[in-house]
Amino acid sequence: MEHPENDQQYAGLAVNKGIQQPPSVNPYMKARRRRRTLSAAEYVEGILRGDITILSQAVTLVESHNPDHEAIAQEVIEKCLPYSGKSIRVGITGVPGAGKSTSIDVFGLHVLKQGGKLAVLAIDPSSERSKGSILGDKTRMEKLSVHPNAFIRPSPSAGSLGGVARKTRETIVLCEAAGFDKIFVETVGVGQSETAVHSMVDFFLLIQLAGTGDELQGIKRGIMEMADGIVINKADGDNVDRANLAATQFRNALHLFPLPPSGWAPKVLTYSGYYEIGIAEVWQMIYDYFDFVKGNGYFQEKRRQQELYWMYETIDEKLKDSFYQNPTIEEMLAAKRRLVLDSRQSSFIAAHEVLDRYFALLQNR
Repeated sequence: MEHPENDQQYAGLAVNKGIQQPPSVNPYMKARRRRRTLSAAEYVEGILRGDITILSQAVTLVESHNPDHEAIAQEVIEKCLPYSGKSIRVGITGVPGAGKSTSIDVFGLHVLKQGGKLAVLAIDPSSERSKGSILGDKTRMEKLSVHPNAFIRPSPSAGSLGGVARKTRETIVLCEAAGFDKIFVETVGVGQSETAVHSMVDFFLLIQLAGTGDELQGIKRGIMEMADGIVINKADGDNVDRANLAATQFRNALHLFPLPPSGWAPKVLTYSGYYEIGIAEVWQMIYDYFDFVKGNGYFQEKRRQQELYWMYETIDEKLKDSFYQNPTIEEMLAAKRRLVLDSRQSSFIAAHEVLDRYFALLQNR
């Protein structure tokens, strides 16, 4: 459209059309090729030969909510299952700020010096509001993240209970099939996630700090009972005495608990992740544990119980999906929600009526 200023009534005033605008797309840029979708057999082949890129893609499939991706992922997991189970799995937890990521960095380098491959599955907390996640654990494992025999996979907890779920357990299977003989699973922090992590690892390590007041305050008895070993971090400089005192307090507390089913009496050690002091002693404790539980048969028994646990967890998850994704139930829930909020029906009666409707739908299939 011509500028109105160029009309004859505005004699002596002219506005140029301007220069021709360049195209919005770079003409020299080559079109990106869309990555070819691999088959389940190709994923398995790549995983078994230790291809990190294909392993990462397979883990992404496992984490995907796309039904097509889920079908391929389950097939890959099923075919990788015979090649799994040959690693030692260590769960690492602790209060925020205890130095979990720094400790994993030095722990990992220590075990890699002895050979083998290490996979670190770091569960990053997701925002309850935005559901977003920073995934910053990998940046705090500076040395381990560039090691050729280490694979670090930060995954968002996505708001799931405790921050870990069945997908982490399935990722362990893929990593073991890829030849990783040591698996670390880092939890979000002290909370309900410990139950899930404890059910997928062989050794459960609790990292604590000293000099923060009452060392036992805020630590749930359940977490203390699950721990196979407790380590006090930052035992360096002026904090050595406080760390030793905290270790004594934890040892005294552990004496009040009954012996765990493994028969192993949990130990309490001090170390410094930053200065790499006492790392060898911590790992000697872990190796002593494995020798102990493999000797009395508890190691295999625990793994069998874990398989059953995850079977029931998967059943629970599928039942919930079937219930909440049913269109009839979704509509009925919306109506019941209004009745409950308006105090026109009790929550218990509403729940029973919705469940009765769901069971009736199943019978009429």
